[in-house]
Amino acid sequence: MSNQTALNLSQVDNLSQDQQHDAHQVNTEAYQGKLIENKTDDKVPGNIAVWILIYAELTEFGLFFAIFLIAKAANPVIFAEGPAQLHTSSGAINTLILLTSSFFVARAIHAIKRDKLKSCQRWLWLTLFAGAAYLATKTWEYSINADNGIDGTTDLFFTIYYYLTFNHLLHVMMGMCTIGWVLARSYVFPYTKDDHEGLESAACYWHMVDLVWIMIFPLLYVLR
Repeated sequence: MSNQTALNLSQVDNLSQDQQHDAHQVNTEAYQGKLIENKTDDKVPGNIAVWILIYAELTEFGLFFAIFLIAKAANPVIFAEGPAQLHTSSGAINTLILLTSSFFVARAIHAIKRDKLKSCQRWLWLTLFAGAAYLATKTWEYSINADNGIDGTTDLFFTIYYYLTFNHLLHVMMGMCTIGWVLARSYVFPYTKDDHEGLESAACYWHMVDLVWIMIFPLLYVLR
């Protein structure tokens, strides 16, 4: 009876050790998985090509912002009167539209990282609608300027105004084409949580376009 009891205790002890080993192995695998997940999250979104493009575009706009400030310092009266002639409400509306569109893009990326393709596609559609609203509002603003006799030859302020805003308008259209492309691709070759670099690249470009407008709006419409 004593030998049987000892044998049972030995078996229990061995079983306990096996369970501890299994639990340790599970914890180790979970920890390694967490490290891999964190490493993935820390990865710079998009690819190197889009970041080269973004830096080039920001450099271009940065140069023209510098030209604007230099011209403003040399012509303070013209640049003080210019913003008062603009339709500030349309600029504010477009600011709100683009900020909202950035939220839509961010939600699309959030959805695809959780393998929610349909949700991602809905957010991308909303981004395109926001882009279309921006184009409509900008067309409305230009038409108001035309009705007031304002164009790119009015004075130096409006020469720079039209260059910056029209150049940015072209970038919005390019961003819409990019978003439209990745949206169409998602229906043919669906993105997944492990494969969505192209979608991230498009999102990064769209955020750049929004960032540039956030700098354009106060320079042209607010500061006197």
